[in-house]
Amino acid sequence: MVETVSQLLLAHQPEVFNSSWIRKHTPRCYRFIRKNLRGEFGAIDWDLLTCALDRKFQRRWTPARRKKNPVPYEGHAEVEAVLEKYRDKLYVFLTSLDKHDRQTRDMIGIRFVRLAQNGNLLARQTLMSLIRYTIDEWIERDYLLSRWRGHENEIQKQIEACIRRYRYTGSFATYLFRTLQCAGRGIRAPRYCSLDKVSSGNIVSSRFEVLVPHLP
Repeated sequence: MVETVSQLLLAHQPEVFNSSWIRKHTPRCYRFIRKNLRGEFGAIDWDLLTCALDRKFQRRWTPARRKKNPVPYEGHAEVEAVLEKYRDKLYVFLTSLDKHDRQTRDMIGIRFVRLAQNGNLLARQTLMSLIRYTIDEWIERDYLLSRWRGHENEIQKQIEACIRRYRYTGSFATYLFRTLQCAGRGIRAPRYCSLDKVSSGNIVSSRFEVLVPHLP
């Protein structure tokens, strides 16, 4: 089914496509999707299809329009259904060992994103808690993202904005990572000085390479 849809996209090269486009060009695949690609609560899970497509086509996917101001609610059952399905995989937010782990992280993340976009406040809160483990790892190993250290409130705002804006079904983690990278360019990096340059009385250390934040 994925191969058939991919071949059609390559042949027609639509600027955008959606479920109606698939139904028009390959009714057989559409029937298969309706029957087999169902989420935890019975609705068609188009993310399962689009995540398997080439990235350039993921960006062309145009899902059904969401309500601009969905009624907020706390859907415990929806969140618990996702957690129960992926409970033994939640470690991927703490550390992703390979491509498969990153794909699993994205699939879990997208599940919570879609619920949050429908107004589920608990889904948004759960995702924000989980993804903070991932962000903390990024801050430790990425120079640009290290600038976010200490900016907790702004990080929360960036996560909320990404959840709200996220449209296509590629990697949510990558989308968040790039957003933080770009937004982080406006944050001043901490200044550093070497302990070699710090003297105490007549004693000057010349053996240490430790860097510490420059104090004002």
